[in-house]
Amino acid sequence: MFRNRREAAERLAERLSHLAGQNPLVLAIPRGGAPMGRVIADALDGELDVVLVRKVGAPGNPEFAIGAVSEDGSVYLEEEARYCPDEVLAEEIERQRELIAERRRRYTPVRAPIDPRGRTVVVIDDGSATGATMAAALTTLRQRAPARLIAAIGVAPPDTVERLAALADEVVCLEAPPHFRAVGQFFVDFGQVEDDEVIALLGGDEA
Repeated sequence: MFRNRREAAERLAERLSHLAGQNPLVLAIPRGGAPMGRVIADALDGELDVVLVRKVGAPGNPEFAIGAVSEDGSVYLEEEARYCPDEVLAEEIERQRELIAERRRRYTPVRAPIDPRGRTVVVIDDGSATGATMAAALTTLRQRAPARLIAAIGVAPPDTVERLAALADEVVCLEAPPHFRAVGQFFVDFGQVEDDEVIALLGGDEA
């Protein structure tokens, strides 16, 4: 469906063009959302930062999210998490919290995260399978009193879009195919985004 993340970002920017001139705060979910966030922030003349959330992977299948952890330490768990042993789940949550802290130190070492209070906030990701990571980001951000909270994603299954609609003021999803296995299946180029690229993007340089 998409050549790459840039194409998806440009299409999302068109759908969000009504926000131009409102100085929206574009919060990308790294790492895949970061290059898209840069394109969208530039198109809307907004500010770019990251919202740090990490998915909690299932034992033996780390790519399948059974929950997510936010930068403020809060944990968002899926129904499937009840099948995971408590000690395994606790270890995975702590590991993800440590990774979040490390990423913040690397990504914005000389400044605090941009405050979303009173702002129009757009949360960006390339796609969402279960919705756990995006849901955790939206839930955390809602507590910080943005004026408007928008979820913008390239692709997600219909039930995920419906679920996120209950957490955001608006959900913009370019494609919602019913037969969904993984986000990467909908991008011709879905190369991994490295931390150095995220750092460069946050500095305002297109990597």
